[in-house]
Amino acid sequence: MSIAGALALDPAAFVGDLYGSFTWVPTAVLLAALAIKAPTIIRLWKDPLLRAVGGLLLLACAVFVFVAPATIAWVNRVTGVPNISAPWVYSLLTAFCGACLLLIIAWRNGLADRSAPTRRARRWVISVYSGVIVALWVLFALADAPVERVRDLDTYYANTPFMREMTLLYLTAHCVAVLITSKLIWNWIRTDGLDAWLRWGLTSLGAGYALNLAFDASKFTAVAARWSGHDLDWLNTGVAPPIACVSAILIAVGFILPHSGQYLHGRRRVRLAHRELRPLYLLMRSVHGSGVPLDLRGTPELRLIRRETFIRDALLPLARHFDEDRWRRSYEAARDLGHEPASAKALARAVTIQDAVERRRRFPEAAGYGERDTTDLLLEIGAVSRALRRPDLLAALRAHAATRTAAPVRSVPVHE
Repeated sequence: MSIAGALALDPAAFVGDLYGSFTWVPTAVLLAALAIKAPTIIRLWKDPLLRAVGGLLLLACAVFVFVAPATIAWVNRVTGVPNISAPWVYSLLTAFCGACLLLIIAWRNGLADRSAPTRRARRWVISVYSGVIVALWVLFALADAPVERVRDLDTYYANTPFMREMTLLYLTAHCVAVLITSKLIWNWIRTDGLDAWLRWGLTSLGAGYALNLAFDASKFTAVAARWSGHDLDWLNTGVAPPIACVSAILIAVGFILPHSGQYLHGRRRVRLAHRELRPLYLLMRSVHGSGVPLDLRGTPELRLIRRETFIRDALLPLARHFDEDRWRRSYEAARDLGHEPASAKALARAVTIQDAVERRRRFPEAAGYGERDTTDLLLEIGAVSRALRRPDLLAALRAHAATRTAAPVRSVPVHE
C-alpha cells in the first residue's frame, strides 16, 4: 500500500508504525551521546557527576529500547504476563525523570554543595520517585488487564480501575519532573558567564524538556477524552510518540554539545595554530637544514608543541644576526603606513628575521651583532608567522623604510 493510501485509511496507525520503525533514531543519538561521554566517564570514574550523566543516558536509551512495540510484545511474551511492559517502561521513565532532577540539581549547584536546601531537594526527589515506582507495580498487580495493548494501553484502559490510576501516576510524575527541570534549566541559561557551548547545550535540553510537556498534554487529553466518552486516541498513538522521539534527540544533543563542542573547538584551535606557524617554520627550516620529523601517530597538540619548540630553538642562534636599525626603521615605516603598534611590531620582526636569514645564508661565518633579547619575540611567534603570510605588506614596508633615514624618529625598544 502506498503512503498516501495508509494515511487515508488510518493516519494514527500510520504514524504509530513510523514511531515503531524510528524509535532507533533517538536511541542511536542517545547512544552516540553516551559513546562521546564514555572516554571521559571512564577516565574520571571517581567523578560522581560524570557517572550520573552516563547513568542518565543509559536510562534514556533503555526507555526507547523497551518502548518500541516489538520490544513490548517480546517482554510480554517472555514473561507470560500481558501488558507487564507497561509498569516496566513507566518505571524506567520515572527513574529517568528522577535522575534528570538529581543531575540538574548537582550540575547547577555543584556536588560540593551540602546546604540544607540542596540535601532536602535530593532526598525529596529520591523518596518521591522511588515511591512512585513502587506504586506503579502495586497498581498493576491490583489491576485486571488481560488484553495485550502494544500501542494504546493508556487510552484502552483509561476507565479500568487501578490501570487508570497507574497511567495518571506516571504521567503526573513525568509532568512534575519536566516542569521543575525546565524551570531550573531556563533559569540557569539566563545567568551570566556561561560558556557558549554550555549555553547551547542547555538551550537544547530546555527545548527537549519543553517538548515533553507537549507529550504529557497529548497523553492527558487522550485519556481525559475517554473518561468523557470521546475518542481522541490519535493523540496518544499518533502525536505523543513522535514528540517523544524529537524530545529525546534534543536532550541527547544537549548533553553532547558542551563536551563535544568544547573538544572540537579546542582541536580546531590547535590545528589553526599549527597551520598558522607554517610560514615561520618553513623559514626557520631553511636556516636549520631540517625540520620536525613527521609523526603520523602524534596528536595535534604534540605536533604543535614540536613545531613551536623547533621555531624557538632556531630563532635563538639566529638572533645574533638581527639588525636593530633595520627593526627600528621597519617599525616606524609600519606605523607611518597606518598599522597598529602590535601589527607594526609583528611586521617589523618578520622583515628583521627575513634579513637575518638572508644574511646568515650569504655570510655563514659572520659573527653577527651580538646577543639579543628574544623574550618577547619567542612569545609572539604566531603574530610574526601571520605577518610572513603577507609578502605584499612586507614589500611595501621595505620600500617605505628605504625612504627613511637610518636614525629613528622616535625611540622604541627593539623587542618591546
